[in-house]
Amino acid sequence: MQAFDLIAELGLPIASGLIMAYFIFLVMKQLMDGLVSEIQTVQAISKMLITRASTMNNDMIRIDTSVSSALGLSPDLERIARAENFVEDGKIDARRD
Repeated sequence: MQAFDLIAELGLPIASGLIMAYFIFLVMKQLMDGLVSEIQTVQAISKMLITRASTMNNDMIRIDTSVSSALGLSPDLERIARAENFVEDGKIDARRD
């Protein structure tokens, strides 16, 4: 009965326009909720990849230093110094691999 009261007060074109606008709002809300969850997933994956890349960099430096030591070569101290103070999220990476 509420639908008939709305039609009687506003007229059929305006009432149907309001009902269609409400359904469009519901569809857009569902689409946006799905997009937000997908964006959050992509952000989490990106953060994990950044962490893996920095860890891989530390591992490569450790391997390079080990190989240099085993071969009796001097390690690249500039590369080690650059990686030693790796900053992520405003915090200095304090790990000493």
